[in-house]
Amino acid sequence: MSTSVSETSKSEVSRHHAEAMAKLVVYIVLYVAVMAAVQWLITWALPKLHVYIKPYEVYINVLLTLAFGYLIVSAFADVIYWSMRFRYDHPTARAIRNVFLLIGIGALIAGIAGAIGGGVAGVAVGGFLGIVIGFSVQQVLGQAVAGLFLLLARPFRINDHVNLLGEDGIVNDVAILFTEVIKNDGSKVLIPNNSIIGNKIYILPKNQPQQK
Repeated sequence: MSTSVSETSKSEVSRHHAEAMAKLVVYIVLYVAVMAAVQWLITWALPKLHVYIKPYEVYINVLLTLAFGYLIVSAFADVIYWSMRFRYDHPTARAIRNVFLLIGIGALIAGIAGAIGGGVAGVAVGGFLGIVIGFSVQQVLGQAVAGLFLLLARPFRINDHVNLLGEDGIVNDVAILFTEVIKNDGSKVLIPNNSIIGNKIYILPKNQPQQK
């Protein structure tokens, strides 16, 4: 794999990386500040005005955590993306970003569920939800990890003439979940990446006619 940055210059990558880092820090600081302000309002300011919303504090915290949590996870994934762009091209960096984004969102949801339950029950609920989420996205994550491996290892490249799982054609795209192959008749085949890993991959000469 070429480690040069082709689509974006290194100076631009450095600028975007710095902006992503700054955005991540701003989101974290803003989240802490907003949570502290909400806590102050609920426990001190509003009661002086005879407004009591303490029973709803947990729901307010959940909403704020969901909103800021997604922003923080997304910003962190962007930092990962631009860090990878120093060495890898856009499809590879995007694949790595998406994997971190999926894992971060799953951890965020499980953590919130655990916090709502509180104590041992919260840990149990968070753990159970984490298992449920894990099983739910197992196939998607499996395909994502397989796609990441294909992008990093590069057993084949775009425009290579290949035979994958009996599908003979030209590689048009290697995405996070599927590899797109264009056959001789012009039809497109989307092959799940986790099906490609562990099976034979035939790299055919480019001047060889495709099998019908």
